[in-house]
Amino acid sequence: MITARENDKDFPWWLAFTASLAAYLFYRIFTNDLYTQIQTTLLKGAGITIFVTLIAFSLACAMGLLLALGSMSRHLILRQLSRFYIEIIRGIPILVLLLYVAFVLAPAMVEGWNWLATLIGLEPMRTRDFSLLWRAIIALSIAYSAFIAEVFRAGLQAVDPGQIEAAKALGLSGWQRFRHVVFPQAFRTILPPLGNDFVAMVKDSSLVSVLGVADIAQLGKVIASGNFRYFETYNLVALNYLMMTITLSLLLRRLERRLRNKIPEPRA
Repeated sequence: MITARENDKDFPWWLAFTASLAAYLFYRIFTNDLYTQIQTTLLKGAGITIFVTLIAFSLACAMGLLLALGSMSRHLILRQLSRFYIEIIRGIPILVLLLYVAFVLAPAMVEGWNWLATLIGLEPMRTRDFSLLWRAIIALSIAYSAFIAEVFRAGLQAVDPGQIEAAKALGLSGWQRFRHVVFPQAFRTILPPLGNDFVAMVKDSSLVSVLGVADIAQLGKVIASGNFRYFETYNLVALNYLMMTITLSLLLRRLERRLRNKIPEPRA
């Protein structure tokens, strides 16, 4: 029977094949003027893709942790509100949520701000001043916060209750128990699915192109509609996303192995 540890030692033929394909495309980039022009333009959108992913994922993690703690709260209303948010958001497709936030929630937020501004004497805001980039970031944060909340909840509930009881016996406060005992142990459980969500957000960030945000997917669409070279353009669009996602996956896998070999001990 093949164990998981033996599988980890298998030669990654899939990676070798992917690297060969990427090497071929890079060769075409450096030797073909059309590929060079397309890639130069796509690199301008890579910064937007990375920016959207990092900011949206950071916000989603913060919101997800609060939602996870709320769903585990002793207060019934807080638990029910957290579960309501999580279940509703998880049931809405990200593309639909993106459009809803961009064209319904964002204008409503502007109206709310303008109402508040009239009360405190500040300058009102126009809806078009609320950039589509930030509307997309808010939408992705809301969408992923519900999924990340479940990741955090599962990780926190996986901690041995005996560890928490021991921390209480030592006189640690609720925040100290969470910081020094619960979260360090839960982190090892949380990391793999959290990493998967991060990689998934890199790919789902391409959905912001429907709002005209100039990320890799949007620039690829603009280039292809201008030169009608769809094969070359979308080869490079796919390559850019693959380079980011595979690199992240390999880094996360290496971090998981290090944590597997070194279990952090509670500081209680």
